[in-house]
Amino acid sequence: MESLFAKSDQYLLQTPMKFIRNSINTIDWNERLIAIQGAKGVGKSTLIRQYIRKNYPLHSKKVLYCSLDSVYFTTHTITELVEKFSLIGGEAIFLDEIHKYGQQWSREIKELNDLYKNMRIVISGSSLLKILNADADLSRRCVRYTIQGLSFREYLAFYKKLDSPDWRLEDILSNPTALADEVTAKCHPLEFFNDYLQYGYYPFYVEGAVSYYNKIEQVINYTIEVELPELNLVDIAGVRKLKKLVSIISDEVPFELDASKLSRSVEANRETVVLYLHHLGRAKILNLLFSGAKNYAKLAKPDKLYLENPNMIYALCSGIPEIGTIRESFAICMLSKDNTVEYGKDKGDFKVNARFTLEIGGPDKGFSQIANIDDAYVFADGIEVPRGRKLPLWMLGFLY
Repeated sequence: MESLFAKSDQYLLQTPMKFIRNSINTIDWNERLIAIQGAKGVGKSTLIRQYIRKNYPLHSKKVLYCSLDSVYFTTHTITELVEKFSLIGGEAIFLDEIHKYGQQWSREIKELNDLYKNMRIVISGSSLLKILNADADLSRRCVRYTIQGLSFREYLAFYKKLDSPDWRLEDILSNPTALADEVTAKCHPLEFFNDYLQYGYYPFYVEGAVSYYNKIEQVINYTIEVELPELNLVDIAGVRKLKKLVSIISDEVPFELDASKLSRSVEANRETVVLYLHHLGRAKILNLLFSGAKNYAKLAKPDKLYLENPNMIYALCSGIPEIGTIRESFAICMLSKDNTVEYGKDKGDFKVNARFTLEIGGPDKGFSQIANIDDAYVFADGIEVPRGRKLPLWMLGFLY
């Protein structure tokens, strides 16, 4: 145990505290069992350790942070650890990288949650974790949260020290001028927006610009080569096909899906390709868009595909990315955090929350494609302030 406390203290002492994301306040840390999910690199571990730093004195024996990829867990179980921790008065244990532990993690967590009523357990891991469909039924016990990369609002706070509150989509649509004025009184958002689209989503940009895109590729490769096989979602042959799939989509996004054509390109049958696309969607490598009815069909064929965020497009595209693709990818990435986004077909680019029709474009984008549609709006890049129902695209970056 002492070695684990020593490692925990070391992790906590190395955790930066200058910038703490608002996500820390959206989690009810008092729940007895919490799962924090998200793609690799978005800052889950940092957020957890910041919470511990804020709420416990350094070297406290009431709290313990462990990464499950530690060699300790090659010869010890989570159950053994929690039993010992409880005996010395432990109150809260944070188990990071839970998917590294093996398939039996869910059974142990369920049992421990039932046995230790005064213990708070926080687990963290891949977006791919099947927490609600795990071997043990955790659905009634576990409160789940998903962490995304930095929004444009958080980017401004992180790198430019320009802090502003986040907004709901309904607030932006009903009161855009007042909200935009709050930001433009502090800065010119367009001055920073293009940089965000290229470099602002992953917090590890602070570690250096030169290696940034390489690190994004490493995140994607790690997810496909390690996490998917670890969770028994693909075999070795599937890894190669998934990487080929991502490569094809990267150069053609937004990708109007022809599953039969794509299956021939990756040498897999149509059903397997659709399954792979759903894996990549859950892994936060792709955003899958469906028309309304398809949203409720299990493993339905998506209508349109995007890479999960604009930075990923810049990292993977072999040529110069289309600015229209970048804009749409940004919009989906920001909207999908707390809203339902559907494929708009011939009536706008996106249908949001089954109500709002949104068209995304540049400063000259008009309303011809959404004329005579109720609750329809244009979000345009290159404008700083709203013009009627034509709103600045950057404002979607304040949704979280």
